Amino acid sequence: MPLLEVVDLKKYFPVEGGVIDRLLGRVKGYVKAVDGVSFTVDRGETLALIGESGCGKTTTGKLVLRLLEPTSGKVIFDGVDITRLKGEDLRRLRRRMQMIFQDPFANLDPRMPVGDQIAEPLVEHGIMEWEEAREEAYKMLERVGLTPVEDFYDRLPLNLSGGQRQRVVIARAMALKPDFVVADEAVSMIDVSMRASIVKLLLRFKEEFNQAMIFITHDISVGRLVADRIAVMYLGKIVEIGGTEQVINNPAHPYTQALLAAVPTIEEKKLKMKLEIKGEVADPKNVPPGCRFHPRCPLATDICMKKEPEMIEVENGHFVACHHHI
Repeated sequence: MPLLEVVDLKKYFPVEGGVIDRLLGRVKGYVKAVDGVSFTVDRGETLALIGESGCGKTTTGKLVLRLLEPTSGKVIFDGVDITRLKGEDLRRLRRRMQMIFQDPFANLDPRMPVGDQIAEPLVEHGIMEWEEAREEAYKMLERVGLTPVEDFYDRLPLNLSGGQRQRVVIARAMALKPDFVVADEAVSMIDVSMRASIVKLLLRFKEEFNQAMIFITHDISVGRLVADRIAVMYLGKIVEIGGTEQVINNPAHPYTQALLAAVPTIEEKKLKMKLEIKGEVADPKNVPPGCRFHPRCPLATDICMKKEPEMIEVENGHFVACHHHI
């Protein structure tokens, strides 16, 4: 049984009009940020969730952790549908599920020493008293490479670099030894020279704790380095999912092909064809009919404009939603 199972997950944000509409509770439409997403993640497995900005990756990650309430669908964690959990039951679950956010500065208390911010969750979850938690925070700072620890424990987030703040956020999450982690663009705001060390740090903790992970990124080449499987997302839907090498070496969706073609480190000979897409992702308030990728797809035909493609298996464990899968 997978540790995490996501079933037809949806999140629609209402679009309100002017003052009168808001007073009358009228809604002009919905932003379909996540629109029927399903996948699983096994214990110890990393699933890379890949796509352009605005495709719904981060919203999916927050829904899985119940940081946002879904419009519909199920999130089953270790056999329990957590969309039904409330109060103390949900709070206890937080210890087992953690998120590493894209912007560490926005997720650290600017007035609290970073060492105490690592210790605080251990106290809040009743794992340790403050004195023991501070000792554990010292150990975690050392483990993430912020040494000498005495120089870092009492610093405020403002006095750290972006890479150092990200290490603090990782230490805070990993101090709880969670079973499952969502890493949301964890290296996108860090200098290129520091990205490899942050990825290695995440993978080291993952292996030690046998964690399941969703690694959210717009960069398919980074996803290839860290993931066991890749899910490609476009405008609120997963359009292709499979083993990392299946998706990289045998991409079946035109959008995946285009993402790979845009990566200079991927050898062109490995691609069946080099596709280029034009334009921007459509407005999620006005999702195109049929296949939502068709306005940008060089292979689109009439059926693409009328009928939404179903997810089909093109090889063992490799699925794609496309009428003209390659």
